[in-house]
Amino acid sequence: MRTSIATVCLSGTLDQKLAAASEAGFDGVEIFEPDLIASPESPEAIRARADELGLSLDLYQPFRDFEGVGPDLLEHNLRRAGAKFSLMNRLGIETMLLCSNVATARSGDEQLAATQLRELGELAERFGVRVAYEALAWGRFVDDYEQAARIVRLADHPRIGVCLDSFHILSRGHDPQAIETIPADKIFFVQLADAPILSMDVLSWSRHHRLFPGEGGFDLAAFMGHLVRTGYDGPISLEIFNDTFRQSDAASTAVDARRSLRLLEDETRAWLGRSSRGRTEQMTARPLPVVEPPADINYVELRTDAIDEMRTLLAQLGFAAHGRHRTKSVELWSQGAARMVLGRPETQPPPPTVAGIGLSVSNPDAALRRATDLFAPEIHRSEGPGDESLVGVRAPDGSEVFFGLEGSTEPKWVREFPVPDQPGAELVERVDHINLAQPWQHFDAGVLFFHSVLDLRSQPSMEVAAPVGLVRSQVLRAADGVVRIALNLVPSGAHDDAILPQHIAFASTDVLALARQARERGFHPLDIPANYYDDIEARFDIEASLLAELKELNVMYDRDEAGEFLHFYTQAIGTVFLEVVERRDGYEGYGALNAPVRLAAQYQQRRDAEGVPA
Repeated sequence: MRTSIATVCLSGTLDQKLAAASEAGFDGVEIFEPDLIASPESPEAIRARADELGLSLDLYQPFRDFEGVGPDLLEHNLRRAGAKFSLMNRLGIETMLLCSNVATARSGDEQLAATQLRELGELAERFGVRVAYEALAWGRFVDDYEQAARIVRLADHPRIGVCLDSFHILSRGHDPQAIETIPADKIFFVQLADAPILSMDVLSWSRHHRLFPGEGGFDLAAFMGHLVRTGYDGPISLEIFNDTFRQSDAASTAVDARRSLRLLEDETRAWLGRSSRGRTEQMTARPLPVVEPPADINYVELRTDAIDEMRTLLAQLGFAAHGRHRTKSVELWSQGAARMVLGRPETQPPPPTVAGIGLSVSNPDAALRRATDLFAPEIHRSEGPGDESLVGVRAPDGSEVFFGLEGSTEPKWVREFPVPDQPGAELVERVDHINLAQPWQHFDAGVLFFHSVLDLRSQPSMEVAAPVGLVRSQVLRAADGVVRIALNLVPSGAHDDAILPQHIAFASTDVLALARQARERGFHPLDIPANYYDDIEARFDIEASLLAELKELNVMYDRDEAGEFLHFYTQAIGTVFLEVVERRDGYEGYGALNAPVRLAAQYQQRRDAEGVPA
């Protein structure tokens, strides 16, 4: 599969975009016309630079509002096209994207459109170039790829073909199966984009909310499977209009883009394998190593200067102190299968942060190979004599993910720490979930990373009201629900008050007992306002004695059709806090209705700590 990316996907100058695409391993690029116009380099210099970087220039785009017009405007449009064809010759580009008319067409007659495209084909013949006709989802008369293919067939010119764009097809709910009816030699170009499933006008959806494959809700494996069946062997190109990508580091975005295509190729191979007419010979990359989702989160590493505060908090919650690692400047705390590694930050003065997670997997080497095949950078754990060999990679936000072998009741690396003098309490079983605040430029990349590398499945995203605005949250989880990672979006340009805390949630067998024991050890939870308990009393049929206990201990409550959810929060230490949860009778949620109350309470706690007047 030849990979390509439109320069509109990346930030920076045209030269920076080309360099980022090359470094990420793309075969070619689409030149987005505004990028060329803004470049100080001549077309010949751009062509030479692409050659130097090992990139083909695959497409010049876009050319707009050509067909369905009157004779005078057609003559003008042909003159415009001739100038662009001459420019393409200078660039060495053989194919131009022609979008279906959205502004100047006065007729939807398909025969007229075909006749005018045939004239365009005759002009293209003189320059030795081709035209790929694309049905825009908001085209005035042509907004369906089957209609575009029909017009191309009527035009009957070797220089006129179609461009298939997954966004324009899938956003309108068109069935991609009909792609198989288009002859491969008439498919001149293919553009891919994923997107969240939104209810909004399609033009705004397209211009601001496209995503790389695997980051949204479209079934792109099926789209690609139908395409492969045609025998198409041209470039597969990403065309992503996204405000965040255009502000993010081009090199990081390009790597994320390649990861998305690598995953999609593997998912397409699987889709074809399930098909009765599967053909996978065009899937040129070797299959990704098949891995089972992680069995559990066997540790969370927290780096903070507030070590003493975190020690006190963990002790109040009943965790046992193992002490310091025999060779490293970190210490271990545990209760049940929940383990916290504490260390000081390597640079100053960062806020407390979740720096790494350890995952138990059936085959650590296969998990590492899959991650590196998906362009995750490998990282190496410094090891002393007798230390367990752990393999790991770096996530897009800079945190570390290490893979250890599952199967034993206790990971071997735990023996690198002293045995605790006193065992921990037995009310916490394991890590229930980790909630990671993601900088605005890493959120979508984080979703793709955890989905592709760890085979975690995205749950529907949601927005939660906070004092600083709406917070977007996306949960990724294993099928059995043991491993759950929630990503929260920190908005672009957020001021200090808008910093979202990260948190680690522990699964407990009895939250109320743990909360009471913790209070006896001096613990003070996050204060929950009395208005909240009045609300849940009205919302749920809760026994008066349970409601009184919840209120006394600052424990929050939720209920769904399956069961109940009890949970409480610690005060934040910097930008990190802990949560303890109890899931009863199959409850699978996270207390979403409680999140605004929690965020408001944390916001107030922070303002109080900073001495900000109410």
